[in-house]
Parts: sequence; structure tokens; C-alpha cells
Amino acid sequence: MPHILWSLVLTLHIAGMAVWVGGATYAVAVLRPSLSLLDKAQRSAVHLLTLKRFLRVIWHIMPIVLVTGWLMIFHEGGFAVIPWTTNVMQILGLIMAGLFLRVFYGPYQKARRAIRPQPQTFDSIRSLMLGVIACGVLAILCASIGHGL
Repeated sequence: MPHILWSLVLTLHIAGMAVWVGGATYAVAVLRPSLSLLDKAQRSAVHLLTLKRFLRVIWHIMPIVLVTGWLMIFHEGGFAVIPWTTNVMQILGLIMAGLFLRVFYGPYQKARRAIRPQPQTFDSIRSLMLGVIACGVLAILCASIGHGL
């Protein structure tokens, strides 16, 4: 493939990670504390609507990030020749995908179906999102370290 095409694949990969990790960081560090200004019913409604939109975006971003990562691995010669940092990034990406699925099929569905979602449900979502943020930051660190290898 031409060089420009691989640049576009890398751009999709980096932009997807920025949305994924940045969105999780926004949800945990900005949105959640700001919701304390609202009463309980409004807080739950805003939190659920925001989560619905964010998780819908991640349903599209997650496969793009994983597939573009694998495409770049195959472009470089396969799993046997890539640096160890790339393998770590792949593992972290799969963990992030697992955490996303855990949020979506676990506490998010519980909160969505509840008449009055409990704060503990949103706390569990927050904990899982913190895991996504941690994995994302470690993946960025690995990308930086592996860049010179």
C-alpha cells in the first residue's frame, strides 16, 4: 500500500485512542464531579444520556482502533518482528476492550433498566473507566518508548 494510506491508518488509530481515552477521562474527571450540582433524578438522567452517547461512539471506535493496530502490525512484518512495546499495546487495547464490554453489559445496562439507578452502579462504571484510562495512558507510554526502537 502507498505510504499515504499507512499514514491514514495510523491517523485513524491515534484519533480513535484519543477519543476513547479522552472521553473516559472527561467522564471521570469532569462530568461526574459536575453532576453533583444537580438533584438526584437529574443527575441520573444526565449521566445515563451522556454514557449512552459515549458508549455508542466507543462501539464504533473500539473495532477501528483494534483493526488499525493489527493492520500496522502486519504491515511491519507480523507479530514475530514487532518490538515488545507493540505487544504490550495490543494487550492493553484488548484489556480496554474487555473493560468497555464489562461497562456496557454490566453496570450500564443495570442503570439503564433501573427506575431509580443507584449511585453504586455509577461508582462501578467510574471504577471500570479508571481502568480504561490507566490502560490507555500505559499504551501511550509504550507507543512513546517503542517509537525509538
